[in-house]
Amino acid sequence: MTIDVHTHVVPQGWPDLAVECGGAGWPWLKIESEREAIIMVRDTEFRRVDSSCWDADVRRADMDLDGVDRQVVSPTPVFFGYDRTPAQAAALSRIFNDLTLSVTGGHPRFIPFCQVPLQDPAAACAELDRSMANGHVGVEIGNHVGDQDLDSAGIVEFLQHCAAVGAPVFVHPWDMPDGPRLDRWMARWLTGMPAETHLSALALILGGVLDRVPPSLRLCFAHGGGSFPYWLGRADNAWHRRGDLVRGRSTRPPSEYTDRLYVDSVVFSEPALRLLVETMGEDRVVVGSDYPYPLGERPAGNVVRTASFLTPDQQRKLLVDNASRYLFG
Repeated sequence: MTIDVHTHVVPQGWPDLAVECGGAGWPWLKIESEREAIIMVRDTEFRRVDSSCWDADVRRADMDLDGVDRQVVSPTPVFFGYDRTPAQAAALSRIFNDLTLSVTGGHPRFIPFCQVPLQDPAAACAELDRSMANGHVGVEIGNHVGDQDLDSAGIVEFLQHCAAVGAPVFVHPWDMPDGPRLDRWMARWLTGMPAETHLSALALILGGVLDRVPPSLRLCFAHGGGSFPYWLGRADNAWHRRGDLVRGRSTRPPSEYTDRLYVDSVVFSEPALRLLVETMGEDRVVVGSDYPYPLGERPAGNVVRTASFLTPDQQRKLLVDNASRYLFG
């Protein structure tokens, strides 16, 4: 059995967001054909997508090809709406969460994750509760809201609520820096995303969040934890040698918190996966693919299934056991 914890959904259509949510400049879907569309942000093309984003039959067929039994289905971060008013973001979350359930349709192979208006802790908690009551299993959040990272008071309040209600949290980078040096070669995705993830993992640790929230909180970072696992030794060295600046509110070196975090396996090569397993632990790595987007792994879980250093027991952990524990406790 294989569980893929990192996939995304784009509903085929949604109501006029300016009418339903208020405001202007919302993303919209430019339909090219029955199977192809373009996510537009105002008049700019954000991403071309196809029916694998919204057609459950296509998704299940691809899962069969990849040997994936179950799939977590999460929002696409461009729809988070963190730059909107809390009321607008709450309305947006309700629309897309309900549309996600219309795609997954209660099918047992799909595990839907919701989105929330993270800029408003009370509204975020309320939408999480509503969504879980309707069939969502967990929540995907962006790694920051403006200048507020995961150690900000409001986000910590939301994470404590997730722990209380047993909702697994999937942290996905978004809203990367841009500029002339990053707006070529997809550098925002190739360098910005790993750096964003690294920064927010440090915020959880050095900001003291993992010392304050209960161990029952189940957190997973996308894209192998970004650059965090590779530079964990550097963070430990800084914690010990420049504790006056680095330790923040943490009580232990960063490496002593790896048993509180999960990371997915979207690292694409055996040496990278080996580093990930050795750094985070064989109980903390789960299969993720970033399906159906072009920078994802196909077949999903291939790097885990073909890794020569993994024993059969370790492979089973990465393919299914760790994900089961992350998702369902």
